[in-house]
Amino acid sequence: MLTFVNVIWGARCGKTARRVLLGETRTRGHAYSVRRRRESACDRKAPHRLKSSRLVSTNPFDLWVNVWRQKGAQGEVIVVRYADDIVLGFQYLTDADRFRENLAERLRKFGLELHPDKTRRIEFGRFAEPNRKKRGEGKPETFDYLGLTHISGKDRNGNFSLKRKTIAKRMRAKLQEIKQELRRRMHDPVEQTGKWLKSVMQGYFNYHAVPGNLGRLKVFHRRVQRLWRWALRRRGQPHRPSWARILRLTERWLPKPRVLHPYPGVRFAASHPR
Repeated sequence: MLTFVNVIWGARCGKTARRVLLGETRTRGHAYSVRRRRESACDRKAPHRLKSSRLVSTNPFDLWVNVWRQKGAQGEVIVVRYADDIVLGFQYLTDADRFRENLAERLRKFGLELHPDKTRRIEFGRFAEPNRKKRGEGKPETFDYLGLTHISGKDRNGNFSLKRKTIAKRMRAKLQEIKQELRRRMHDPVEQTGKWLKSVMQGYFNYHAVPGNLGRLKVFHRRVQRLWRWALRRRGQPHRPSWARILRLTERWLPKPRVLHPYPGVRFAASHPR
């Protein structure tokens, strides 16, 4: 069994279908140029620390879905792929269902099939919440992609806005990893451990510090602080460190959580001026 598609993101999304996942809020042609640049298969290269062999099985998918999009789609179609993790967006529900059937049929020709637990169709986007409300259904479903949970939300003005938060399971796993390493470094000099924690947390923030995720970053910061306090209090010293000392160490070594990335529309406008 081979997983080509982790999530099929579908249902009616209106004119914003091509831009929702990219977070793009500018003009239609601008978003299209960004999408084509990202989806270009001729200059495809393996991402950092990723073997090129992982791209071999997905390049034929790029070619096939591009043909399907041109010949079989009635509305807008967007494809976002990183290695073998793929999200597809459709303007119309009928396109999403037909694509899933056609893809499953094509994979069967090669003795492959879609993973039943990782392939799903959800309603997402600008019109998802009002449409579901009319049908008496709950809030739109969320999906996880590249370490972030994507949520169909609203901004302060009540307009549609794509919300992204760190996947809770991934954050727990990272904290458990830090706890085990702190246990191993328990008797190292405090300065040495502080430098290591600073490096780890800064690397974590550099990836996850996207707009809307500040709350999760603050939780991560507080839990790392408590883990460090736990490790220092288990060193067997006659006088356990007080909270005042923990706060001083936190202020010196642990980076403060703050948003490091702009909204995608701002970054795209800087890279691709009109």
